[in-house]
Amino acid sequence: MSEAPQSAPSGDFVQSLARGLAVIRAFDADHAELTLSEVARRAGITRPAAGRFLRTLEQLGYVRADERRFALTPRVLELGFSYLSAVSIPEIVQPHLERLSHEVDESVSAAVLDGTDIVYIARVPTRRIMSVRITIGTRFPAYATSMGRVLLAGMPDAALDALLTAPALPSLTERTVTDAGALRAELARVREQGWALVDGELEPGLRSVAAPVHDRRGEVAAAVNVSTSATRDSVEHVLDAYLPKLLATSAAIDAELRLV
Repeated sequence: MSEAPQSAPSGDFVQSLARGLAVIRAFDADHAELTLSEVARRAGITRPAAGRFLRTLEQLGYVRADERRFALTPRVLELGFSYLSAVSIPEIVQPHLERLSHEVDESVSAAVLDGTDIVYIARVPTRRIMSVRITIGTRFPAYATSMGRVLLAGMPDAALDALLTAPALPSLTERTVTDAGALRAELARVREQGWALVDGELEPGLRSVAAPVHDRRGEVAAAVNVSTSATRDSVEHVLDAYLPKLLATSAAIDAELRLV
């Protein structure tokens, strides 16, 4: 699991709450069911502590237990519903994504930035092109994704500088840009041209082009993308056939968000 860098806890920091949330985050699309030991390892806590948190979450209805394995229940969706209901972006974006996917016959998505990760908030899949299944809430490191590059390019310079001076970024494939100077130059280009193309940096054979979505203040609030396979579409085809439609879609979303 990729997490944003955290500063030292303040005196108001509730460690037990943080550990409880870590237990919930231990589950994901690839780890839907976990043993007690697996939860403890993935959450970075002891087995006794993991057991206490799991039993508490089970009593509250957020976790179910089946013999020696645990899994989240649909009730955890309540934890994110307050956020999703407070912002109109997913609701506004979804029909635009559906039209775009129909036009290009490829998977399209929308994401927001959370720390150093992107988080998917809307998606229209047409075929599986990654080794992992992408769903609402899926997270990826921003620096290695097209939507992440667009979102990072929209950050204030001071915040971006803090991110790029963080510990070394891991290389996800042989193509991943991890050098801070090279990444800074790429983000400057993305900011100037208004879109980002990532070719095989998150996963080999995955090509993706993304464009920003702006809120009524003109700030980058989200990103939308078209993803495809390198064996099916060349970079030239992605830029010639998909990028114009993607930019038109992001402009249409921008226009609608200005009315919210």
